Amino acid sequence: VQLQAYGGGLVQAGGSLRLSCAASQRIFNINAMGWYRQAQGKQRELVATVTSGGTTNYADSVKGRFTISRDNGRITMVYLQMNSLKPEDTATYYCKVVTSGTRNEYWGQGTQVTVSS
Repeated sequence: VQLQAYGGGLVQAGGSLRLSCAASQRIFNINAMGWYRQAQGKQRELVATVTSGGTTNYADSVKGRFTISRDNGRITMVYLQMNSLKPEDTATYYCKVVTSGTRNEYWGQGTQVTVSS
């Protein structure tokens, strides 16, 4: 299974972007899906997650601005709506899917988000 993340780009502060992540095939028994980011010179950090039951969790820095959603119909997808973007949101964003039971982890290749001031 491969994850393909897309939707990043260059945006001015205060703008919006919508990231998408698509799996190459439907993933069954998903435990959680999420987005992480890594700024240059920093460690990768959690941005947002959503469980199979729909429970969401957000980093404090993005609460109220970002919204995670998912779709596991014919295609496994996870989205991240990012509003009121700030320069400190600049990073490479990665999607991740974790399955139940075997706890397999799948990572996307990353999509760059750059927010100019």
